[in-house]
Amino acid sequence: MQMSPEALSSFLTELKEWVSIETPTTSPEKVNELGRLIMARAKDAGLAAEVHSGNKDTRGAPLGDHIVLYDPERMSNEKGILLLSHIDTVHPIGTLAHTLPWKKEGDRLYGPGIADMKAGVLLAFRVLAALSKKSHLPIRMLIVSDEEIGSPSSRRLIEEEAAKAQYVLVTEPGRPGNGIVSGRKGVGRYFITCHGRPAHSGRAHAEGRSAIRELAHQILALEDMTDESRGITVNVGLIDGGTGANVVAEHASAVVDLRVPDEATGTEMNERILTLKAVDPDVELTVEGAINRPGYVKDKGITALVEKAETISQADGQALFDLSTGGGSDGNFSAAMGVPTLDALGIVGDGAHTLQEYIEISSIPVRWNLLTELVLQK
Repeated sequence: MQMSPEALSSFLTELKEWVSIETPTTSPEKVNELGRLIMARAKDAGLAAEVHSGNKDTRGAPLGDHIVLYDPERMSNEKGILLLSHIDTVHPIGTLAHTLPWKKEGDRLYGPGIADMKAGVLLAFRVLAALSKKSHLPIRMLIVSDEEIGSPSSRRLIEEEAAKAQYVLVTEPGRPGNGIVSGRKGVGRYFITCHGRPAHSGRAHAEGRSAIRELAHQILALEDMTDESRGITVNVGLIDGGTGANVVAEHASAVVDLRVPDEATGTEMNERILTLKAVDPDVELTVEGAINRPGYVKDKGITALVEKAETISQADGQALFDLSTGGGSDGNFSAAMGVPTLDALGIVGDGAHTLQEYIEISSIPVRWNLLTELVLQK
């Protein structure tokens, strides 16, 4: 199903409107502003919306609403197609005005969250609006607000919606060269806290027990768990601690990211991290966290979806490749349930989570054709 020049122009105009509403996960009011705009457009298209509100992260902070869109005229118990997207981004408010403005350079269009994944959300939304009455299976679209922090409040909803689907299409950004994703590593997130004994660093240094020193031991132990040959990476990405240069630190903490290739390795690494012991017996060590995204492994169902995508692309005169990646997405949840899942079906782009985030304008018609045919073809 080819995209007309007029449809492309309209897509770009609407995308600019969506990108202009900055939606970091930690600003639920801005996430909901964009959500309300999407629901208004959905209503204009004759679609219905379910709103799931009152969401919180693992520390109790408020999150934006999750939204399910569907055609009320095609409600049934038949398993259909789930389009899966997220509208939260990593960029703080003000990024658009200062460090990553909307701009066009050749075939590239830049903006915060444009690739990851507002262009993909808009693509999925337009496919739903255009094809909700034409697709061979009923379509539901789930838009979540917390993907960038591991989907702590949306996982259950994702799994509920995936259970209603024959297959799941995730519109994370496509890879340069027209790549899609057929496998992802599992992801774990851990919080390390050290509680020592404060003291003046000059006159009473020996009386103190440094939480920072203990944390340093733990950081080295964690980083040493990385084993690239097994597909395991452990990254201490955030650290905090101390109150002054002349104080033996009472508190120190770190946030740790774990990536694993499969469930068995995830179980092993989860146990290793949660059973860390303090080097200094006078410092209290607390380790919290878990695997928050199971591994996403290419199986027969996913292979069949890849082959379907390749056939569609070949008919469109496009080369397509699939890959497995270390980055996680909400597709991990549906794939781990055994529901065939194809990921990175959004607009091709790069630089996600950086100040060079962009999409390739020329890929919009290509990805429109791919996603529409995945929905239309039996």
